Amino acid sequence: MTTAAELSIRVRRAAFNRAIAEGDLAAIQPLLAPDVVMVTGSDSAVIAGRKAQLAVWKREFAQQGREIYVRTPDSITISAVEPLALEIGRWESVAAVGGSPSCGGQYSAKWREVGEHWVIEAEIFVTLG
Repeated sequence: MTTAAELSIRVRRAAFNRAIAEGDLAAIQPLLAPDVVMVTGSDSAVIAGRKAQLAVWKREFAQQGREIYVRTPDSITISAVEPLALEIGRWESVAAVGGSPSCGGQYSAKWREVGEHWVIEAEIFVTLG
């Protein structure tokens, strides 16, 4: 059974995917916690903080022949003791023009409920193919 919390996270993940596809930096900002941490898939670069992550997305969106990253949740587990959730899924990178897949793998994301919204606190990506 899907809970309201799980549904909310799935909606926010879809919004994040849509923002990446559309190159919409303003739509990404409210989905990230101020101290969000991302560990990238291939080189394990650590991008710490909302401001740093938005700068990375801004550069990514400005590139010619840029990639679009799609995250597809396989499971979302809501904590019984804290306002937290764990999302586990698959990610794929496809060319913005032509849509050819270039690589992908698995990811996990830690979400926190802040007020009435869920925000991403941490994500780790692993490139597998």
